[in-house]
This record gives sequence, structure tokens and C-alpha cells, in this order.
Amino acid sequence: MPRFFTNEIDETNITLTGSDAQHIGRSLRMKPGEPLTVCCRGVDYNCVISQITSDTVYLSLIGKELCAAEPDVEVTLFQAVPKLDKLEYIIQKSVELGVSRIVPVLTRRCISRPDEHDFAKKLPRLNKIAAEAAKQSGRGIIPEVSPLVSYKTALGMMSELDRTILLYEEEGGCSFGEVGFSGVRSVGLVVGSEGGFDKEEAEAAVSVGSVQVWLGKRILRCETAPITALSILMFLTNNM
Repeated sequence: MPRFFTNEIDETNITLTGSDAQHIGRSLRMKPGEPLTVCCRGVDYNCVISQITSDTVYLSLIGKELCAAEPDVEVTLFQAVPKLDKLEYIIQKSVELGVSRIVPVLTRRCISRPDEHDFAKKLPRLNKIAAEAAKQSGRGIIPEVSPLVSYKTALGMMSELDRTILLYEEEGGCSFGEVGFSGVRSVGLVVGSEGGFDKEEAEAAVSVGSVQVWLGKRILRCETAPITALSILMFLTNNM
């Protein structure tokens, strides 16, 4: 069933306008009486089309329910910036797997080093990728891709979460299975770029409460590591 997103909804007068209305009428060629779902803040509103005009689709509400695809844990992915094509892949797949927010971070070993202004130009496309992945995977929200932040700023954000996982292959780490998630509602996942993290960055993350975790004996690419870690995290928190 087609899915559309909105930030606000009036249950007595549900409408879709703009590009969504054009997509319904022109691309999907939907007709009155056909069903679709409007998603607002994790709730699915199951509707049928009552009327279509040139710029507005009017809907009748049939029922609503919490989106079954939304995890009960909010995961923020702190991703050290890789090359753009890798970042786009990470965004798409992490949204499919249930991430709530993606925060691109500039770290010391990032090969790609955009400044904030240049990265801001890429944000609309990156958020569009997130939106398309959310629709495809049946999500109840569109996860946000935030503006580029410094590692210092990211550390402050990590400290506000219930649990933060730092993927780091050096000494001192534990396996995912040794990390406790009971009662945890917000999780940060910190993943390096092609060059990983240096020791000082890893120590800084630990100093704000991050748990250092390794993913096994094989060295994973920077675009493989977050997908693997998110899959494990969703399994351990019963959100698969």
C-alpha cells in the first residue's frame, strides 16, 4: 500500500497536497476508493481516497495504529564522513534497518573532508534518500540526516543518550553480546570512516560513557560496519 508522510495531521480532514498529491494522481494514477497510508510521528493512518483534485487529495480515515515497523529504541548513527557514495549507501540501508537519526561527523582520519557549507548543499539529496528508504521499508517516520558536526559536538550529543556504542577494533573492547540494553530507550552507534578512529578519539568517546565494541576478527569496510552493527543491535533489543 502506498505510504506518505506528514508532520501534522487533522483526523477529521486528512489531505495530501503538493508533490504527494501530484504523485498520487499523475504517477500512481490512483482513484477515489483506493487505500493508502499516511504516516505521522510513528502512527499509521489507514485511509481511502475520497476525492482528487489537481493539487489536493482528500482522504477518509478508516483506522489508525502504531507503525509496527518502528523500533521501540531510538538509534542515532554517528557516522564519520566517508566518500559521498558510501554515505548515501549507509543512509539508505540504516534507515531500512530502523535508525532514527544519522549524524555525519568530521573526524581526524576522514579522507573526505567537506566543510559545513559544502556539506549543507548535499543535505537535501541525503534526506531525500532517507525519505525514499523510509517509504520503501514501511517506516512510520522519516529519519533525519543532520548537518555535519565536529567530533567535539558529537561527543556532547553522545553523552545525552542512554547507551552509546563505539565500534573500535583495538584493545579494551567487548562483544555486542556483553553490552546490556535492558531499559535502554536511546542508543548511539559511533562508526569510523575509511581510516577509523585514532586512539585519542576513542578515549574521548569512552570518557563520555561510550562502550567500546568490536565486531569480530574480520576487518569490515566503513559502509559494512554500521549495517552489521545495526542488525545486531536490532536483534539484541528485539526489534527485528
